[in-house]
Amino acid sequence: MKVGFAGTPEFASTALESLIEAGHSVVVVLSQPDRPSGRGMKLTQSPVKQAAVAHNIPVLQPAGLKLDGRYAEQALQVRHQLEKLDLDVLIVAAYGLILPAWLLDLPKSGCLNIHASLLPRWRGAAPIQRAIEAGDDLTGVTIMQMDEGLDTGDMLIKAEVAIDPGDNGQTLHDKLAACGASLIVRALELLEKKALVRTPQPVDGVTYAEKLLKQESELDLSRPATELARRIRAFTPFPGAKLTLPGLADPVKVFCATALANDSASRQAQGTRRKPGELLGVSADGIDLQTGEGILRVTELQRAGGKRQPVAVFLSGWHPPQS
Repeated sequence: MKVGFAGTPEFASTALESLIEAGHSVVVVLSQPDRPSGRGMKLTQSPVKQAAVAHNIPVLQPAGLKLDGRYAEQALQVRHQLEKLDLDVLIVAAYGLILPAWLLDLPKSGCLNIHASLLPRWRGAAPIQRAIEAGDDLTGVTIMQMDEGLDTGDMLIKAEVAIDPGDNGQTLHDKLAACGASLIVRALELLEKKALVRTPQPVDGVTYAEKLLKQESELDLSRPATELARRIRAFTPFPGAKLTLPGLADPVKVFCATALANDSASRQAQGTRRKPGELLGVSADGIDLQTGEGILRVTELQRAGGKRQPVAVFLSGWHPPQS
């Protein structure tokens, strides 16, 4: 089969490498345009483009694909180039551009998407992080036949992946990327045998994984500690989780924290209810902060402009004010 591939980040490059290793003929790759990155804002190729170049696969990088949109000329050029290739199928993984109807209909077998959730749960942009944030203990990958809706196409095959208590956004990403890479190879094997079965998504159980926003990184300590600990895991490494500690002008970035129950006897002895955000204790075991419900114990963090540190190291440079 003649296979096309559309993707941009590391999650997608893992799948592309898997397809190539499995011997599939990937004849073209679509990826987002090179973008400035790093402190020097140097123009940088996406992980998918880097993989394609390493394997001498032609890369197309339109800024848009709508024939009547802002980048209509680029879209028309890409359409002509793809039509000449006579693709059997286009594999899509975290591409970042909406595929218009002309592209969905162009390959003989349409477009197959590698989606990092067990659809219909967590349709949308950030299924990995939202699953952790919600407290799910199970997720997975769905290979889906794409249509014009937002992750609404028929399901083809699925694989489950457990969310371990220590998983964060990065570790779960890596597990799902490996799962998706293996699953798409299996999907193409079934496609070649005409053995892929399409199953419409059920109406019940639909949830949406909203795009991650930088402003979400600020932790609201009036929320329960269990919720905050999940958010910290989910938002590591992006967009990160931040809070402000007494004696520091700038927020610190939090990488690891656990939720503890309040010591009710201690609270009663003090004769007052602790306020959310109040510093309860500092030790090599962690920095304990009162939340709206329970205690958040911070165990790994980073000062603004500094390095990621375990709390025992962080404490050598931080001296909280005495109450």
